[in-house]
Amino acid sequence: MMSNDKDNFSLADLTAALKDEDRAGLMNALKNKLAGHHRSDVLENLIPQVRARVDALKDIQSQHDELEAKFREERAVLEAKYEQLYQPLYAKRFEIVNGTTEIELTPEDTKMDEGDDETAEEKGVPSFWLTALQNNDVTSEEVTENDEEALKYLQDIKWYKTEEPKGFKLEFLFDSNPFFKNNVLTKSYHVIDEDELLLEKAIGTEIDWYPGKCLTQKILKKKPKKGSTNTKPITKIEDCESFFNFFNPPEVPDEDEDIDEDRAEELQNLMEQDYEIGSSIRDKIIPRAVSWFTGEAVEGEEFDIDDDDDDEDEEEDEDDEEEEDDSKAKKKKGDRSQIVGDGQQGERPPDCKQQ
Repeated sequence: MMSNDKDNFSLADLTAALKDEDRAGLMNALKNKLAGHHRSDVLENLIPQVRARVDALKDIQSQHDELEAKFREERAVLEAKYEQLYQPLYAKRFEIVNGTTEIELTPEDTKMDEGDDETAEEKGVPSFWLTALQNNDVTSEEVTENDEEALKYLQDIKWYKTEEPKGFKLEFLFDSNPFFKNNVLTKSYHVIDEDELLLEKAIGTEIDWYPGKCLTQKILKKKPKKGSTNTKPITKIEDCESFFNFFNPPEVPDEDEDIDEDRAEELQNLMEQDYEIGSSIRDKIIPRAVSWFTGEAVEGEEFDIDDDDDDEDEEEDEDDEEEEDDSKAKKKKGDRSQIVGDGQQGERPPDCKQQ
């Protein structure tokens, strides 16, 4: 039931708006919810002959829904079958990427290798998953320069479909590293309706950072004001941009908790963005990881874009991209060495945990 306060509504109202395809925004969803009770009036206002025809159409729709339900059941069985068939391929990929299986060089490659005395012996495929994440347009926005060294220890990404609760789970397998103690970081998505992509909530692993290595927070130091009796620098811990914020998803408020409209819209956008990252990793990066590593997947996606723009539009796009690149570079630089007043550069906090 909607709250009596027009500026507040319950989680039930918010959940109804959290559909992946609902790009029109929270207000449209709420308007549709309010207008729902008027739809029953349509049949009552029809003459008997037209109402009978509509009832016949509804029967046809019911038959269609039954067929669609069977299709979804058979599709789920087929997807599960092939997901099992993919696993040996993913296992071989893991072995090659991490150097547990060696690939013999062809005679031509051997000659090239012998001719380069400076060639260093490297294990597996260095920075495989880091590069794949950086080449995807969705996940690349989340990876900062500070994340790169930690993501070089990423050995594999897996996903599993879950039944109780319904949804899916991502697993990120890490080699021992100097940043955090976890060997596996997980992200789970719970959905109310898989076909409608109605998201209930997301849950991430709490990251156990080593002291001074937390990538999701930074320490800002500011010199005390002149004449102040306190001579010690003022320190402040702030959150910062990082791929590892992915494991700290937006929290959905309790069902009986009322939240204002602005906060609800913000939460909706955050959850949609978070789900887009997770589904991109599941549907694009994991199945075609080597194509994202080489950049071939990027080129493939570019062919899907309509090329109806003329030369003038292309030049404008290039100018916009240059401005955006400059803005991103300044933003990342600011994240790495932000200065507050006359203070010193941002540092990593001695200890922090990803909640």
